[in-house]
Amino acid sequence: MNDILKIEKESAADLRVRWERMQESMKEQNMDGCLLNVDVNLYYATGKVYNGYFYLPAEGDPRFFVVRPNGLEGEGVRYIRKPEQMPELFAELNLPLPQRLMLEADELDYNSYMRLQSVFRPEETGNATLLLRKTRSIKTPWEIEQFRISARLHALTYAGIPECFRPGMTDLEFQYEIEARMRRNGSMGLFRAFGSNMDIFMGSILAGDNAETPSPFDFALGGGGMNASLPVGANGTLLKEGKAVMVDMAGNFTPYMTDMTRVFSVGKLPREAYHAHRVALNIQEEVERTGRPGTPCADLYACAIAIAEKEGLGNCFMGTRQQAKFVGHGIGIQINELPVLTPRSKEMLEPGMVFALEPKFVLPGIGAVGIENSFLVTADGVEKLTRCEEDIIELK
Repeated sequence: MNDILKIEKESAADLRVRWERMQESMKEQNMDGCLLNVDVNLYYATGKVYNGYFYLPAEGDPRFFVVRPNGLEGEGVRYIRKPEQMPELFAELNLPLPQRLMLEADELDYNSYMRLQSVFRPEETGNATLLLRKTRSIKTPWEIEQFRISARLHALTYAGIPECFRPGMTDLEFQYEIEARMRRNGSMGLFRAFGSNMDIFMGSILAGDNAETPSPFDFALGGGGMNASLPVGANGTLLKEGKAVMVDMAGNFTPYMTDMTRVFSVGKLPREAYHAHRVALNIQEEVERTGRPGTPCADLYACAIAIAEKEGLGNCFMGTRQQAKFVGHGIGIQINELPVLTPRSKEMLEPGMVFALEPKFVLPGIGAVGIENSFLVTADGVEKLTRCEEDIIELK
């Protein structure tokens, strides 16, 4: 690899693979080039986050137009103060201005999008957001190794959760202790998500009846949150005898997040809670048995619904007062990547995809039970990445 932008050696070869995949997609859409500005896409394409732009032509090496920080080096790097300088630099680099240009249409604000349109004046503009979402759904070997690292540290943290509990705690106090343990184990603490209405800090703790509380945010389950400005997750519920406590904290120990949920109890739970939890595990086992490349994601959702309804639990599957219409989602640099396991999904599993499966039930008066694990799609099936105790664990 040329010294285009000084990048860590272990990820440099993988970047070439990512560029080639992006270029293949551009050629299929008859586009000349792709210009990126959003931090997660810049990281995917360069191994760094910087203020500026990344340009990848449909053929040839990429270029890096940097506003800040100072000190980035490489033959393809040019420093700019504003995007209007890029056309002149294209000429200096002997790059033709793209007539069919892809911009991050679903992520840029209106002013930024229109400004770039004015700078390049392309004949046609494509949506780079869709291109990146699709390309990022198939992970490279280096990315998969990052998931494995995150999964190992995620499981290590979860194994210590019982030590975080003290009688008389609230769900918020319990979460603070778990967050501290996550940070000590290397969590970066930043929860990246795609789209609006996805604000949350590190993850969610749902105790007792708070698990039933609907949220405007597009997560599997809601919760009332600390106040109306952030209506999701823990809300100060006292952790009392006979209540389920669901821990769903993001494993962002590397740039590639694993997703994992485990259920704890204060004392023993009613029998129906253990039954519902067993049903969630059965759903997971069936997806592990049947999931393989070529499996429609909609079929996996239908499988989960069928099992829940057969067990008489359809009315509390993925919520009660508000039921989520998915049972899993892709994960990566963001927690909600492609594919999505919904009834209307047109996607199929492909080797290299990594997704979280999260069959969950909400039981009024008890709380939420169920499971969530991260899976890698392999050549002949799916591999569970997040491995630790899956039964309900009693807190003492």
